[in-house]
Amino acid sequence: MPQIWNFSAGPGMLPHSVLEAAQKEFLDYRGLGASIVEMSHRTHAVEAIVESLTEELRGLLSIPEEFEIFFTQGGGRTQFAMVPANLLRGKTGAYLVTGLWSAAALEEAKRIGRAEAAARTTGDVPDTSDLSWPEDPAYVYYCDNETVHGVEFPAPPTAPEGVPLVADMSSNFLTRPIDWSRHGVVWAAAQKNFAPAGLTVVIARRDLLGGLLPHMPSMFDWSLYAREKSMPNTPPVFQLYIADLVAKWVRAEGGVEAMHRRALERSALLYEALDERPDLYETTVAKRARSRVNVPFRLRDPERLADFIAAGEREGFRQFAGHASVGGLRVSLYNAMPLEGPRRFAEFMRAWRP
Repeated sequence: MPQIWNFSAGPGMLPHSVLEAAQKEFLDYRGLGASIVEMSHRTHAVEAIVESLTEELRGLLSIPEEFEIFFTQGGGRTQFAMVPANLLRGKTGAYLVTGLWSAAALEEAKRIGRAEAAARTTGDVPDTSDLSWPEDPAYVYYCDNETVHGVEFPAPPTAPEGVPLVADMSSNFLTRPIDWSRHGVVWAAAQKNFAPAGLTVVIARRDLLGGLLPHMPSMFDWSLYAREKSMPNTPPVFQLYIADLVAKWVRAEGGVEAMHRRALERSALLYEALDERPDLYETTVAKRARSRVNVPFRLRDPERLADFIAAGEREGFRQFAGHASVGGLRVSLYNAMPLEGPRRFAEFMRAWRP
């Protein structure tokens, strides 16, 4: 196959060795005579995958024992509803809106109960030291990394004393350590950086479980997933299998600390190229909030966008157009992306002339 550099924002690229392992085992999973996609979730083989993945994540992210780890379906948009369904309990959800996905989460929460924006920022993260919070908030919700707008929190925001912090980490999951003393719930849809679409991991403090609103569907109940070890119904077995392989790959590569160092190196190559040519390129994200994994930017001359994309594709780059809602360009740099990819793209950016 010809060499291409897949900068897709999601589904994102996976480690080549993980894909090779899955290919090798696909027809006959570890000598059992059947493919993993044919196996019942009640078999020992599948139960062992879930147990392995759970323990891998607990070790990689140093997740304390008071947190439950479980896996759901429905992607991020379902968690937009499951968060308020499990945590509102007659109170108000407070949302820090920094881009498209946190805004969408807020709108979904309003369908469940009371929720409001405690802050709205564009191209930056809010200063939470003097915000006007809702009276008696149920939780403070934020999207740690906005894939569309390229805004990432450099550190967790501060919630009012005793109020749980809830983080959507879909696009930067496993790219850096997590401060569990600051969080009550962390969740991540897998398709950005973890596994194929169809799987979501939820990591929730145990004392926050069991509060499902009475009019919500039973399948929205986080405590059900924790109690049934992620199997209240048939789970996405293949996605769990790939996620376990990815988690093992991260550990073999040096863990999340190594992933964080690589993320900084990859993104720095592109930001340096952007900053060197302000006559050609524009980025509107504050430097303190620049994402390590999604780098959106625009051409000063938007009429040349098609030319830039065509030239990039001739160099082997793929899927670097911006999200349809904002246009422009976006280069996504997940854990599996070799440093050579952004290095070549940065060289292309320097060499390109309209």
